[in-house]
Amino acid sequence: MAIKELVVKCILIVFSFALSLNGAAQKSHFEKAGWKLGVQSYTFHKFTFQEAVDKAQQLGLKYIEVYYGQPLGEGMEGTMDFRMDKNTRKQVLKYAKSKKVKIVASGVVICKDEQEWEQLFRFADAMGIEIITCEPEYKHLKYVDSLANKYKIDVAIHNHPKPSNYWNPDMFLEAVEGLSARIGACADVGHWERMGLDAVECLKKLDGRVKALHFKDIKEKVEGEAEQHDVIWGTGILDINGMLTELKRQNFEGLFSIEYEHNWYNSVPDIEKNISYFTDMTNKIL
Repeated sequence: MAIKELVVKCILIVFSFALSLNGAAQKSHFEKAGWKLGVQSYTFHKFTFQEAVDKAQQLGLKYIEVYYGQPLGEGMEGTMDFRMDKNTRKQVLKYAKSKKVKIVASGVVICKDEQEWEQLFRFADAMGIEIITCEPEYKHLKYVDSLANKYKIDVAIHNHPKPSNYWNPDMFLEAVEGLSARIGACADVGHWERMGLDAVECLKKLDGRVKALHFKDIKEKVEGEAEQHDVIWGTGILDINGMLTELKRQNFEGLFSIEYEHNWYNSVPDIEKNISYFTDMTNKIL
């Protein structure tokens, strides 16, 4: 009897292990399409880097885009900085790995000269960062392109509002004409809308050039209010279905960074709703 019970237990263990492997292998529709859903750590800039990683893990997100200047947290000196020493880099990577979160991108950054750009790319290379989100001065674009190809790291040029050099996709396209495929766009869809541009039409203009997105939804503009702050996805004025459908048409493969700039101290419940909405929408579209 004891042997039979042992055999049954072994079978159950093997069966449970097989089920867990099967569950782990299953991917969402958007993951199968090559879409990565992560979070821009500026979403949690009221907290430390460690706390931002903790929140990403809590949300079930595998990817984070770090921003420079965020305090690192307990046991780590300084802030997130591409000038950090080798030991601090190891600590940062170890912490993210312990939470099963990959630092896949960094930014938004503007470097003052070629020396700083080289330092930034060396840092990204050492950290396994795949995308540098930035807004280079026009005079540095060719040099940045050469570094992108040297280190095999993609560059995603971000569109802050005016007076940014790239607030309008036409300005971006003119600036990067003749540069390599390593140079693309980080489409901040909220900033486009705030500038009176149609985000879907902007994405169409950037066909083939989109490397990543700062994805969001924003509230309707109200006279007398200075800010159109972020809202839970699907409750604002952005055409999320239209944007996702357009990205599918482009065969986009890349990063969606959740950049939720509202409800700073308690945004996790809102972001959970964003993730659920994104999953439902992509299940239908993809």
